[in-house]
Amino acid sequence: MVAQKKGDSGGKEFQRVADELRARMADGEYPLHSTLPSQRNLTKEFRVSRDTVQRALRELVDEGWIESRQGSGSRVIKTQRIQSPTPKATRSRRGVTLEALISEAFEQPEVTLDVYTLTSESLYWRIQQQADRIRGRSISPRRITLRMLLPAEDQPLPYPRVKDDEDDRRLSARLHEITERHTQSLRQSLGALKTEGWVPSVDVEIRRAPLTPAFKLYLFNGAEALHGPYEVIERKIELEPGEEIAALDVLGLGATLTHHVKDNDPNSSGTVFVESMQKWFDSVWDLLSE
Repeated sequence: MVAQKKGDSGGKEFQRVADELRARMADGEYPLHSTLPSQRNLTKEFRVSRDTVQRALRELVDEGWIESRQGSGSRVIKTQRIQSPTPKATRSRRGVTLEALISEAFEQPEVTLDVYTLTSESLYWRIQQQADRIRGRSISPRRITLRMLLPAEDQPLPYPRVKDDEDDRRLSARLHEITERHTQSLRQSLGALKTEGWVPSVDVEIRRAPLTPAFKLYLFNGAEALHGPYEVIERKIELEPGEEIAALDVLGLGATLTHHVKDNDPNSSGTVFVESMQKWFDSVWDLLSE
């Protein structure tokens, strides 16, 4: 019998389900035009109620990830697009994905990951996958360093917001809650690897910048970068069961990202881009420490 909490569809569980399904679509596990598992199977896998799964699927429909038809299930109509001029042979058959890039970074003895983003939710699930790989002894990094730049908590953001009421702060509060939840989970997930003796050295530091992220940036071991603008869209958001509001929001997972690789040519576009973005990140990071 599926374990459920009373009223779980109104709490955090539907976000957990929606987050994981987004990540799977973005990473190609559920490719374009494929069909998601049935609601019954999702209910069993995530150990939540049918109402929770339905609420998660409604959010994905509103965001444009899937379309659902009675009797036909939920079909994927959007995935994460990553453009890469220099794909690697070691990449998965699904091509360059955020999951593949993070996996390769964690296969090195020294892992350095610098991230600038609006929230930490896209990163959490991928880090959790790497933690599982470490515990399964398939990889064994000696040191993990994660630095993350997030907008300051008191930074007024133009999104997400209620479309017709700029004074309604509920979406800002929702964004803050999502960020805090995933940030805390990231700290705990990586910190446990050191506490349990799996990784000798783990350093996780998060700094808040008085900036509004117009793009997201991942820097992998100082050698590769993913960069792309946030896509501003109008969509419906269900704050509580039965209460939908029109909102202006951004979709990080849905945006097109560009992959850049540093090589032996100091004048190549990949090298110039990676080094310039690393310099930008380091300068902001150092400024916030003063």
